[in-house]
This record gives sequence, structure tokens and C-alpha cells, in this order.
Amino acid sequence: MVKASVHKTHYTGQAQVLLAKIYGRSILNDSVLERAIDYFNNHEFVASDEKISSENQELNRLQQIDRHNHLLSICREIMSLVEGDSFDESNRKSAQLLGTIQLITPTEGNKIAESNDHCKSLYKAILSLRLLERLLLDNSVNDPYIAKVLAEFDGKPYSELDQTERLRFTDMVKMPVLMASLLQDIGHYHSKAQLILRGEEGTDDPYRTLEVEDRKTLLKINQKQTISYITHGLGLPKFIGNSRAERDQFFEDEQLKQQFVKKLIQTSPKAKQGVGNLLKVPQIYVSIILSTKANYNYKVLPKVYQVLDRHAELGACSQKAVDALYQITGMFPQGYGVIYMPVDEMGKHGDCYEYAIVNRLYPQDPKQPLCRVATRGLTFICYGHNIEVLKKNNLYFPEMAEKVAKLSKERLNEILQLLASNYKDRQQLDLLPRCWHPKEYFSVKKHQKLWNKVDEDG
Repeated sequence: MVKASVHKTHYTGQAQVLLAKIYGRSILNDSVLERAIDYFNNHEFVASDEKISSENQELNRLQQIDRHNHLLSICREIMSLVEGDSFDESNRKSAQLLGTIQLITPTEGNKIAESNDHCKSLYKAILSLRLLERLLLDNSVNDPYIAKVLAEFDGKPYSELDQTERLRFTDMVKMPVLMASLLQDIGHYHSKAQLILRGEEGTDDPYRTLEVEDRKTLLKINQKQTISYITHGLGLPKFIGNSRAERDQFFEDEQLKQQFVKKLIQTSPKAKQGVGNLLKVPQIYVSIILSTKANYNYKVLPKVYQVLDRHAELGACSQKAVDALYQITGMFPQGYGVIYMPVDEMGKHGDCYEYAIVNRLYPQDPKQPLCRVATRGLTFICYGHNIEVLKKNNLYFPEMAEKVAKLSKERLNEILQLLASNYKDRQQLDLLPRCWHPKEYFSVKKHQKLWNKVDEDG
């Protein structure tokens, strides 16, 4: 299990431990992933007519309850990290966890695919929650199960629920969304799926681009085995109490939640306009932001919505859901390294650029990210202020890049030498950078407080 170190804030360490609890690998075999692999390897191949002793039945039930309780505890921990007492606080906390995940994963080198794969399910789960909330606030969720849960509250819209009602809604809707998001691809770890991904010798690159037929087969295996794991590997939790009425209500609720989890997973491949978009749209987003493909390119991450819009055009997902996620995240993902050209009191650009890191959701203009300043006067700082990086000042956009290109080569070299730790390596690559890689900056403990409250400076 990952432990916090002197080089991390408590929060950064907490995020890494959470990631390990979900898709980690260790000698303890106690992550969500490892528990599923253990089930696939040891519990699935029991013939339906095979007699099982009462002792084994009891053991299997205890293991089922343990897996379910473990997953539930993970979901509760995620909730505590991303849900606040207000809409703004929930978004601040979500931005912090999304940004931390991005900033602790490599964006250069040969370990990108493995690291991104490790982080994708948690990142996607956070986005699914925020997308659900946005669509609820816009009255854009058309699902019988969610409507049934809301009907318990005398027809109140989601925005008007009191604290008790929100707890009920969280238990009945948000927790299943989290579970479905975390488990969506767990079937990839079934032996049949692993045979496709890794080959008979187990030496094939699991992140390679598959042939069309292999991909179709993998999708079918994944969905079948994921649903099987939810049904038989997790089952329903154990009721604790003495009231028969409470027990009956408990199992009715749990059966409905399990059905909803399955529906989310089963409908996400062909989400179209349905509730499966809660998984599908974040899944496409994460497949770009935390890509496991060999052509991963950090510079082009802000083009993620070009991919999402294309999927919507083809009918693979809802344009309304894509637009809602765009409103939440904006064009630039959390933790992304933005380079901008500051202006003086007269509104004129100087002769240097500065670094900033995207650290908040819901930008007023999706193309103008909300950031924390990381450098001032070409010097890295620990306690920068928050800014909105205007499009006209952002080097990501060609218009600004062209202006900076007018600076002399000597001046550009001077700036790069001050800001890039591997200056000599980068000298031939990006004398005129469009973005920067903040991972090394964030590895310093005092630079990990990008979300503490500061005076706004727009």
C-alpha cells in the first residue's frame, strides 16, 4: 500500500493511497481490482449443478459481503473527498482531486500508459458525479429510476432537496453511479479478456491498438464479466438490524441500486440520449486526458472536446451531456500546465511569459481556464494567486504564440533557461512552448497547495 511521505502533503498522500485501494497491485491483494481478479480466478468456474457444502456457501457469502463492503467504503471515501456542503465547495474539492491525479501522473517518459490506466477509473468516477449533478440542475436527466427516487421528495427538484433528502439521494443514486464508474472495465481482467489483451504467452502490450474484431470481442467479454461480477462477486450487502420492515425496505433498495448499476454499464456502450451518458461521456474524456495509447501527447489534451463532439455527431453519446461536461471542465483539464503572457497596467504584453496550473472547474469562458500562478518574474513561487488566463494571453492559441515568436531567439532562450529544469534537452524541442509539464514542480511539497483559498485576482 502506498504511504504518505515527507515529500507530499497529507492530501497528496491520501489521493495516492485511494488510487492504490482501487486499481493498485500489492502483496496484500486487497484493492478493488485484486479482489475482482481473485473472484474471476477462483470463484467463477463452479458448475451450476455442482453441490456446494454449507461451509463453502457460507464462506462464499462472507467473501461476497467483504467485497461489497470494501467497494462501498471506497465510494464513501471518494464522496468525502469530492462532495461539500455547497455546490461551489463540491466543485472545489472535485477540482483538487482531479488536478492531483493529473499532477502525480507522468506526462513524459515510458510509464505513461501504466500510470494512466491506474488512475482512469477514479478520474472518470469524479467526472460522472459532477456530470450527474449538472444534468440534474438543468433538469436534463430523463431516467425512470432517478425520477422514482426524486418522487420520494414530494416532487422537489434536486436543487431544493434538504440535507436529509440529499443523503437519501446520495445513497440511492450517487453511490451507484460511483460504483458503476469504478467497475465499468473490471471485466477486462477476466482471463478471456486478458488472453486478447496480453496474448497466449502474456507478453503482448495490453495498451496496443487492437484489431476491430478483437476489440468487439473484448467489449462483449468486458460487459458480460463485469455484470457477472456485480451480480455474483458483489451481490447484495448484509442487513444489520432486527426490524423486519426495515430489512424488507433495505433489500428492496439494494436490489434497485444493483439494477441501476447494471443499467448504467449495459447502456453506456450505446448511450445515445440515455442515462448511460453518465459513464460514456466521462469515459471518452478520460480516454484522451489519461490516454494509455502510444501516441499520447500532453500538448493536445485541450482538443478532447473535438473528440467528444465527433462522438456526439455520430450518435454515440448525447451532445447535451458533452456540452454539460464542457461547461464543468472547460477546454483545459485540471492540473494542466498553461503558459501565458502577462500584461502590464496599460494592458500591454511584456517580453516574457509565465507558468500557471489549471485549478478550478466551471470557467466563465471554457477557453479561458481558471488557474493558479506558478511563476512570477520568471521565478517559481509557492503561493501564487488565482487568475483567469484570457485566450488572447494564452500561448496554447496560435494568435498569442505568433506574438511571442516575435521575441528574439536570444530572449526566448533566456526565458527557457530560467523556467525549464531540463533546459538543454528542451532547447531544440520547444523554444516556443505552448504548454508546460508541472509534474516536477508539483513533486515539491510546498507546491502542492494549489487549492488553498487565496484572494482572487481576475
